[in-house]
Amino acid sequence: MLRKQKAAPASASANGSDAPRQPSSGAVIAPRPGAASSRSAFRQGLFFVLFGVAFSAAGAYASWYTLRSQGMGFYSDEESLKRFEPGPGDSEALEVEETINSLPLVAELRRRPELVESRPHMKMPAQYRARSLTGSVLAGPGKMPVPPYAWIEEGGKSLVSITYIGKNLCGHPGLVHGGLLATMLDEGLARCCFGALPHNIGVTANLNINYRKPTPAGSYLVLRAETTQVEGRKAWVKGRIESLPVSGEAPVVYAEATALFVSPKFAAMLPKIA
Repeated sequence: MLRKQKAAPASASANGSDAPRQPSSGAVIAPRPGAASSRSAFRQGLFFVLFGVAFSAAGAYASWYTLRSQGMGFYSDEESLKRFEPGPGDSEALEVEETINSLPLVAELRRRPELVESRPHMKMPAQYRARSLTGSVLAGPGKMPVPPYAWIEEGGKSLVSITYIGKNLCGHPGLVHGGLLATMLDEGLARCCFGALPHNIGVTANLNINYRKPTPAGSYLVLRAETTQVEGRKAWVKGRIESLPVSGEAPVVYAEATALFVSPKFAAMLPKIA
């Protein structure tokens, strides 16, 4: 007598999956082999990304440490004040340096304990400064014969700087080029707020300038800036360039500006040039 054969189990599910399935008794369906391998690949990829970030940060730190140990790193505020001396035959630089250090305004600024004095361009190593517009290209006899001085209030609250502009940086004859004033305002207002931004550095997002009066060449110029608002990675600053104060007279305002600076997300990897 012939016996009836049982039907063979299906080799694949109705949705086309080749994963084995348990009887419909409530047992858990076994995961597909591909899912486990996908998770493993994700973890491996994440590991390499984190390793790369850590390695890059360590490499950047090592590079700057090496530069600094060889005298090529960025210098402190105090060190910057000792890194410039006019040459014995540079009469213009000698006169300008002596004049700035004898100004009543300078004496007043040096008496204020909340201000930190520096020469920002002299904080740069020579290799870096050589590629700086204001630290190298615009520096020298007839231009900016000595590096500007700056006094910055801690926390990036305010700044005062003094710069001598010679007679070879003109737009119209005898008048300082308006583009140079814009550059001074851009750098000065930025430097003012660095202390209020993450990692003490920011880039210009917006700069608005109003030119008030022609600026005579061969002048000592005072730049004053104040940080007016800070929100996370953003800082708003206002400032002006004016003449040296004269007893009994208000300074002449040559240009005024407002600006917005933003600390970039990669700021931690940038050198501090303030």
